[in-house]
Amino acid sequence: MKIAIHHNPDSFSVRWIDYCEKKGIDYKIVNAYDSDIISQVSDCDAFMWHFFQFDYRDMLFARQLIYSLETKGILCFPNFHTSWHFDDKVGEKYLLEAVGAPLVPSFVFYSKDSAYDWISKAAFPKVFKLRGGAGAANVRLAHNQREAKKLVNRAFGRGFSQFDRLGDFKERCRKYREGKSSLLSVLKGIGRLLIPTEYAKMHGAEKGYVYFQDFIPNNSYDIRIIVIGDKAFAIKRMVRKNDFRASGSGNIRYNRSEMPEECVRLSFDLARDLLTQSLAIDYVFDNQNNPLIVEISYGFATPAYDACPGYWTADMNWHEGIFKPQEWMVDCLLEQFKSKL
Repeated sequence: MKIAIHHNPDSFSVRWIDYCEKKGIDYKIVNAYDSDIISQVSDCDAFMWHFFQFDYRDMLFARQLIYSLETKGILCFPNFHTSWHFDDKVGEKYLLEAVGAPLVPSFVFYSKDSAYDWISKAAFPKVFKLRGGAGAANVRLAHNQREAKKLVNRAFGRGFSQFDRLGDFKERCRKYREGKSSLLSVLKGIGRLLIPTEYAKMHGAEKGYVYFQDFIPNNSYDIRIIVIGDKAFAIKRMVRKNDFRASGSGNIRYNRSEMPEECVRLSFDLARDLLTQSLAIDYVFDNQNNPLIVEISYGFATPAYDACPGYWTADMNWHEGIFKPQEWMVDCLLEQFKSKL
């Protein structure tokens, strides 16, 4: 088996390459941004690309390239089932509802009138989100009808930037105060207040729809479960001070006893139903302590998970010890390749 890898030193590809070299797996470095990428991978059996939601180029064509390569018979990570809904909360809503997953009640509208009609009957607060964004970016609380209508007016007017400059700056300041970031990061945040990111400039405004979720109160944390193949691991993310958001807070707990095994089982089931190679699922809990899914993804920030003390296999056995989940991604492709022979 020969694997084509698009390499980015800030991505999973570092560990993919290390693992291939350690295991003697044949690989080559390719450039997904080159016009001849299909030709570059034509002598390979598989293609791996850790593409990001904050690179406008990736979001323009990564999923289309993956689908095209799979049509050609080349195995991919992430494959189409794993990646088509990435950074698309509206797509996730439809997908999770279709398989009967316990999604936090979610609502999307494509006209101002339909949104206004719903607001007139809805109970508040509600959580407003844009389709894209990670680490709780582009997420805010609408406390009442007036705030919700203001968001709707903007959604069907000038729209929203995919990059919240002020929110980014406040988050950098928070992490600096908590000793989780440097002064340089704060200074970069000041720069971004004045100059938008390349992604924000190239992406354009988000408009023409509005997306809300029910606000699930009394959650001081969320649980993230990640399933890769037949293995799963978890973290507990505490919410920010005086906030309701846990994603991206940097306040993480790893103790196995704090991870509900009900969520682990549910995650294995969902990954099987969705045919995913890698699935990260964020859970909160209702007032009966039932898990509800906030959103899903295929990727995750590597450093946040290196301290995980172990993992579960699909039979719910616990395996203590340090691991590198990126290596499991390569193993998934190897198993798929063997099954084709």
